[in-house]
Amino acid sequence: MSGVLLRLACTAAVTAQAVLAPVPAAAAPAPQRSVSQLLTDLQRLYRQAEQATETYNGTAEKLRHQRAEVTRLDGELARARLALQGSRTDAGRLARQQYQNSTDLSPYVRLLLAPDPQHALDESHVIGRLARERAETVARLAGTEERQDALARAARKALDAQLTLAGQQRKQRNDVTARLADVERLLASLTPEQLSALARLEQKDVAAAQDRLITSGAPADNRPPSSTEADRAVRYAMGQIGKPYQWGAEGPKSYDCSGLTSQAWEHAGTPIPRTSQQQWARLKRIPLTALRPGDLVVYFPEATHVAMYVGDGQVVQAPRPGGKVTLSPLASYPVLGAVRPAADTRPAATDAS
Repeated sequence: MSGVLLRLACTAAVTAQAVLAPVPAAAAPAPQRSVSQLLTDLQRLYRQAEQATETYNGTAEKLRHQRAEVTRLDGELARARLALQGSRTDAGRLARQQYQNSTDLSPYVRLLLAPDPQHALDESHVIGRLARERAETVARLAGTEERQDALARAARKALDAQLTLAGQQRKQRNDVTARLADVERLLASLTPEQLSALARLEQKDVAAAQDRLITSGAPADNRPPSSTEADRAVRYAMGQIGKPYQWGAEGPKSYDCSGLTSQAWEHAGTPIPRTSQQQWARLKRIPLTALRPGDLVVYFPEATHVAMYVGDGQVVQAPRPGGKVTLSPLASYPVLGAVRPAADTRPAATDAS
């Protein structure tokens, strides 16, 4: 638990104790939860908030791609309408020529009256060319009309999908806000002594988990990065230490967990998927024993948190609401596994998070 979060929670708890009226003597005392139970509840609420955040991030990423698709289709539709206008102009000119029996049709007459056979053949070639041009004009008109209709349907469908995603995003934003409010309520209900005890217990649990990971073969030495891109990603992530956690943020002033890792690799020249679930699903998985700086460590069974390994058994991460980008032990949360971005990594646009 970050120092800032502890101070805020302590202030809220002391203030609440000062302003609340005394509990009547007849009231039954509320059941006291142990420190370990409180820590379990708090970690559950943090996990739910981050899971809601990553769901929101996934929808936001899909919405960004969908908006780009709508813009692309609108541009194609505008060009198709201009082409259709040109095709209709050509078709109208053809209709007028046929109606007026214009000079463009005179080669038929010249062919019948020509005394020179070679001249007649030349006129025949002209007639064929004109016939082909007219046929192409008609075909172009029909094809352009079909293309405009198809693009209009696609643009409408893409816009409907965009509106649906925007509605999902609004609901998910409300879900994140509600989850964070649950965290704030629990913190505000705790005394400074309980908050200190929670911090001590959490540090003890992390230290024990770190020992188990190192014993099982996870690296604790300072290995070199696996590539120059990994080295650049690590240097970028380390340069963000001290910046606040903000759900849905991708920098440069604040980050959430996957916002930090995706932006670090983006600045290294290797785009990767936006969310922790997508990073876990699409990037190359590696054993923890093979960890090198720049690799991503994914946490919890649902892959709802991610950090970047930087060597010496540590990760750099945007930990959770109220915290700041910081160096932490590899075992700060229950480890699911690790992945390694590669130079040919490409984020997918439409998969679910």
